[in-house]
Amino acid sequence: QLQLVESGGGLVQPGGSLRLSCAASGFTLDNYVIGWFRQAPGKEREGVSYISTTGRTTFYADSVKGRFTISRDNAKNTVYLQMNSLKPEDTAVYYCAADTFVGRRWDRSDEYRTWGQGTQVTVSS
Repeated sequence: QLQLVESGGGLVQPGGSLRLSCAASGFTLDNYVIGWFRQAPGKEREGVSYISTTGRTTFYADSVKGRFTISRDNAKNTVYLQMNSLKPEDTAVYYCAADTFVGRRWDRSDEYRTWGQGTQVTVSS
């Protein structure tokens, strides 16, 4: 059974940092692209970042460019999202998602078939 498990969320002050992890079980991530999404209360789920199977191609939402960095360690079967200079508007449940291929719209949630359960990130003083 394909499973993704996110971890690393928590409460952090504005300007702080967190690193989220997305670990796979039941399959190897080598052949899967990964997207990070987030959903704040009362808002739609939005794409945050994307990484290709090799890690050579990455995309970011405009709202996180320059602050977030996506990376992957296929040997550890894990993808990471390093989040720096966090803002209160980054508060949301963060999800990772995987699929063998996504189209041009990496930020569309319906492009991905396997999802994690989410991890809460709260940015507040």
